[in-house]
Amino acid sequence: MVKFTFSIELATQNYLHIVATFPTEKEFTEIQLPAWRPGRYELGNFAKNVRNFKVYDAENKSLKAEKISKDRWRIATSKTKTIRIEYLYYANELNAGSTFVGPELLYVNPVNCCVYTDATFQSEVELSLEIPSSWEVASSLTKIEDAWCVENFEELFDTPFIASGNLQHGSYEVNSTLFHVWFNGECKPDWEKVLRDFRAFTEAQIKKFNEFPAREYHFLNHIVPYKAYHGVEHLKSTVVLLGPTYDVFGELYKELLGVSSHELYHAWNVKSIRPIELHPYDYTQENYSRLGYLCEGVTTYEGDHFLLKSGVFTEVQYFNEFNGLLQKHFDNPGRFNYSVADSSFDTWLDGYVPGAPARKVSIYTEGALLAFVTDVRIRRASANKYGLDEVMKRLYFNFALQGKGVSAEDYQRVVEEVAGTSFEEFFAAYVFGHDPYESIITDALDYLGLEMHHRPSESYAEGRLGMKTVLSTRNFKITALYPGGPAETAGLTIGDEIAVINGSLCNGELDKWLLYYDADPKNLTVVRDGMVRNVLLPEVNRNFYMKYEVRKLKDPNGPQKSAYEAWKK
Repeated sequence: MVKFTFSIELATQNYLHIVATFPTEKEFTEIQLPAWRPGRYELGNFAKNVRNFKVYDAENKSLKAEKISKDRWRIATSKTKTIRIEYLYYANELNAGSTFVGPELLYVNPVNCCVYTDATFQSEVELSLEIPSSWEVASSLTKIEDAWCVENFEELFDTPFIASGNLQHGSYEVNSTLFHVWFNGECKPDWEKVLRDFRAFTEAQIKKFNEFPAREYHFLNHIVPYKAYHGVEHLKSTVVLLGPTYDVFGELYKELLGVSSHELYHAWNVKSIRPIELHPYDYTQENYSRLGYLCEGVTTYEGDHFLLKSGVFTEVQYFNEFNGLLQKHFDNPGRFNYSVADSSFDTWLDGYVPGAPARKVSIYTEGALLAFVTDVRIRRASANKYGLDEVMKRLYFNFALQGKGVSAEDYQRVVEEVAGTSFEEFFAAYVFGHDPYESIITDALDYLGLEMHHRPSESYAEGRLGMKTVLSTRNFKITALYPGGPAETAGLTIGDEIAVINGSLCNGELDKWLLYYDADPKNLTVVRDGMVRNVLLPEVNRNFYMKYEVRKLKDPNGPQKSAYEAWKK
């Protein structure tokens, strides 16, 4: 057995004190800290937070730890049967996948901060928490007397916990699985509404799969007073960070529902149904996969779809979210350059930052749109008998529960088996290629009695000049340019700050000044790399950035009505 003890060291300085005890059998023992965490397909380099790394033998004598990589240490252990490792972990970042220590909170994602050895990876792990007696612990950890236990490091790395004196708790049961909802931080939950809505989307998801992968599940919510939105999936829990506090059960409540439904669906998709390249996880390096469109795309689509199916979201709320996907897709010129499969492979490069302009697409956005189209195409081919739900159910029972990973070929084959028709051209063109999505989205919408509308952006800068901006102090910083639009043609670049239009200071009113000078030549004064430049915009009589939305057909036919109702169930 491996044992860990967690205690708060200098809470105001955000240091977590960790003591770990390992058995040893070899002449040398190598200690590894994970290089990344599942759910975030980029290197985390958590070892940068480790300080005062010390090792002792069974007689409490100091042993030398030689660092042999950025997150791996070698220790001579021929003369001892156990080693004790002590170190400090700098825990000053609070998000859904981090570790944080403060005077009122101990929040740990063990995958960030717990070392392991290859020899003990499958060993049972015991955790002890040195915390105030008045604090509660929210987690799927199994408590045995005064300690907490997991079966092995795989489970440990998938089991975050929150210890705090500010926890609020509610629960509900579906199909013999107990679901816990925790809120940490100042907030005033409407428990009746929260539990009713959570139960509804939980029941809808379980109904499609027939069972849930765990006997208990915990929604671990950090509510913060500032703007925040983040969620991370685990098999038996999810962590969500959301704020500001005053909006969580108002304007942000739909975001709480959305991220919670999304992360719950991950219990089947990713935590159970997993790409073969990530089965099992290799915590020492990148785990490349082109299946992000399955992992995150299907989950993004189904997470919102189940909110509609369960009645938690109205049709208006659902299509607002869907319209957001369309907007992100059509605003991104990267769709002309890179496939969603290749973009998945490259998440390890730049999957969570804007990256080079027009280079890539999103496994979430394009993946969700492809999931929607796949769902509708299966429904059409099977006369509405099956949909994407059936594909995921078969992947769960035939792959996940059999201990097998899923390949791209497996996913396509199961889609074809359920639909009873070939998807070869579809996958080649839209998953592994970057053919335009307009026709397939329009076709899928039409089958359901829906249609896609677009109109010029209300923003003059976007619609007429082809540039997106954000207010930076008093100037407007360019964040995106429409390929071939007036702004790009004039030589403006991302990062330019627009200060003056035709001699008039913008003063935070870019669109109003542009509209004022609508019929006049537009000479912009911009700041770039510390230098002031003048740029004359060309006059072009057309629109560029558009706004997209889905509407119901005014007079759908009978088959369209039937298809729509079947899709909503």
